[in-house]
Amino acid sequence: MKTLRTPLSEVKGLGSAREGTDHFWSQRLSALALIPLTLWLCFSIAALPGMDYLSIREWLSNPFTAIMMILLIITGFHHSRLGMQMVIEDYISSHATRTVVIIAVTLATWVFTVIGVFSVMRITFNG
Repeated sequence: MKTLRTPLSEVKGLGSAREGTDHFWSQRLSALALIPLTLWLCFSIAALPGMDYLSIREWLSNPFTAIMMILLIITGFHHSRLGMQMVIEDYISSHATRTVVIIAVTLATWVFTVIGVFSVMRITFNG
């Protein structure tokens, strides 16, 4: 039986949407990046002498800590957006509704990412 696929499309192995593997790998890599970042956060907070506002503010004003927190915020929101998009694509059947919800989730994650990064930078530079 003769197929209508070109040899290049057979080699690339892309699905019918032509983008599934990028989404899959992006989600897996962000999950792998979140493992050491989350462990760092847990151990860093556990090692703090006190859990009061001033101790955490002083801890977060360290440049290394600020960079790690920014990486955690960006990676965490990126990973959550990818996961939410998968759930939305799986459970919302209407194309128009699905598109609107995906756009809303994407905009919300961008807003929360910018707020988080701005907050860390403000504490770091004013700390």
